[in-house]
Amino acid sequence: MAGMVKAWGMNAETAADGREALEKLEGFDADVVVTDLSMPRMDGHDFLKALRDAESAPPAIVVTAFNKIETALSVVHDLGAYWFVEKPVRPAELQLLIRRAASHKRLAREKLGLVRQLQYKGAVGEMIGSSPRMQEIYSLLQQIAPSKASVLISGESGTGKEVVARTLHALSTRRTGPFVAINCAALPESLIESELFGHEKGSFTGATERRAGCFELAQNGTLLLDEIGEMPIATQAKLLRVLEDSKVRRLGSKAEFSVDVRVLAATNKVPDEAVKGGHLREDLFYRLNVFHIHMPPLRDRKADIEAMSEALIEDLNRKHETRVTGMDPPVLAALLRHDWPGNVRELRNVLERSVIVAVEGQIELRHLPAHLAL
Repeated sequence: MAGMVKAWGMNAETAADGREALEKLEGFDADVVVTDLSMPRMDGHDFLKALRDAESAPPAIVVTAFNKIETALSVVHDLGAYWFVEKPVRPAELQLLIRRAASHKRLAREKLGLVRQLQYKGAVGEMIGSSPRMQEIYSLLQQIAPSKASVLISGESGTGKEVVARTLHALSTRRTGPFVAINCAALPESLIESELFGHEKGSFTGATERRAGCFELAQNGTLLLDEIGEMPIATQAKLLRVLEDSKVRRLGSKAEFSVDVRVLAATNKVPDEAVKGGHLREDLFYRLNVFHIHMPPLRDRKADIEAMSEALIEDLNRKHETRVTGMDPPVLAALLRHDWPGNVRELRNVLERSVIVAVEGQIELRHLPAHLAL
């Protein structure tokens, strides 16, 4: 078996039993473990228990005899093995399982890295901060990201609602699938249904060819409906049906097809007020609001401005090929005095201007826009 694995272009280590395997795993960062159940000293059950209790353990494939398939299934369920393969082992089946399990290990490693980013410095990009409110959001993101549940993200314009959505996608099991975002406020009422659900050729004037909608484009991934409160009420009713049935019909088509998409929604309105004002259907609100994340305005978490600015300057240096090393203390004081009506988006724009003007060294007051430098 080790010879086959090496012939497939992979490294392989062998062990006579579970105890030796645990010893070798201390110095061999395996992506996958293939194990028997009947072994001397430490059998497969005890070995899998030890793997289950270890941090970042590789997924395990159990090799089992025909009359022990029920036992193998129990091992998969109770001890968290990845899957089993029946003796005599068929090479093609084993190769497929090993490659799938290795992919599973890589995804788990990527997720662990993102989780650690959340714990120690915040999420990627602009979603950085150690204020108590942001720590609560990080904790909630970790809890809900692996699920398929819908999430409603609210907050003022520029607070980073799309960053939250992208972080949820990156932490989810759908991270290898597409992330599609649509701004409901930016589309005319006559086109929004076509953008969402797609259309057939000739379904309306100008429909010269079949077009896939956002649900199709986001298949096996995540779809963000930004500014959901701006979506026409009639379209909201059709969206609700898609969410409930997981089936989409293109405009001009008689046939439906199934979709597997996690839907996230964002709004800069207060959700309850949007429902009372008739901007958001109550039944759609309850369908989307399985979990609710509210992004606080920047003026309410000014303690995060320094860390956010450092991360943004680093990002902007890469974008503009500049060499800005930080900010003078009076610059930070000026940023802390400002109320940031445009929130994180405004902060990024201010820093981008300052980085371009400064080019290198530290940002000084003279590099800031006039209304901030006073």
